[in-house]
Amino acid sequence: MKIAVSACLLGINCKYNGGNNYNKKVVALACDNEIIPVCTEVLGGLPTPRDPSEIADGVVKHKNGESVDDEFQKGAAAALDIVKKNHVELVVLQSRSPSCGINEVYDGTFSKRLIPGEGVFARLLRENNIRTVDVSDL
Repeated sequence: MKIAVSACLLGINCKYNGGNNYNKKVVALACDNEIIPVCTEVLGGLPTPRDPSEIADGVVKHKNGESVDDEFQKGAAAALDIVKKNHVELVVLQSRSPSCGINEVYDGTFSKRLIPGEGVFARLLRENNIRTVDVSDL
């Protein structure tokens, strides 16, 4: 099976703070499947490290209020193109991310408060009927 994965889950240092979210369960998927790493934020042209971002009033913004929505949208579209071109059957996404959050995201106040919602890439995948799973549900 071809599975796209949030690159940070494979130990790639592409998180906003320069780190990763290495996950043994995700890495184990590589034993029996073809894994395609994607980081929508990097694909959208954002640097690593970068200021943290959250979705506020439907727009992705840095903590200082600067919009990075265009970069998130561009990166999500590029990642969707990768998923489609590679005929990916499943996408494993990082929880709570403004790109990849499936069930919940931070509320846009940078107070660590979670609300029901989805990230930019997660929404695009859903709209294109592409199967996703939150890493916490593996």
